[in-house]
Amino acid sequence: MSELELGLRTGAILVLLAGGVFFTFVSAVGVIRLPDVYARAHTASQTDTLGAGLVVGAVVLTYGFETEVIKAVLLLVFIFITNPTAAHAAARAAYVEGIEPWTEGEERR
Repeated sequence: MSELELGLRTGAILVLLAGGVFFTFVSAVGVIRLPDVYARAHTASQTDTLGAGLVVGAVVLTYGFETEVIKAVLLLVFIFITNPTAAHAAARAAYVEGIEPWTEGEERR
């Protein structure tokens, strides 16, 4: 592998890692700052899944085509299925329990 290819690969890995960390951080801040369970479930399912996907993409670029890549892709598929499903289950449980969505003008819960 030439120096240019190695540099481009390293740059792509760093960009993917930085994006993954950014979106995971945004998800954590959203869970802390958003006003109700519905908004929190929304941010947790979308941005956290994207952040995990970008980090796993960096892992795939780091290892190349080896056994670890298959495991990482299977992990990514598992995350893509379970994160939105868990968020949906939490929001549905809140709805069944009668928790009203936050509206503007109300105090945060």
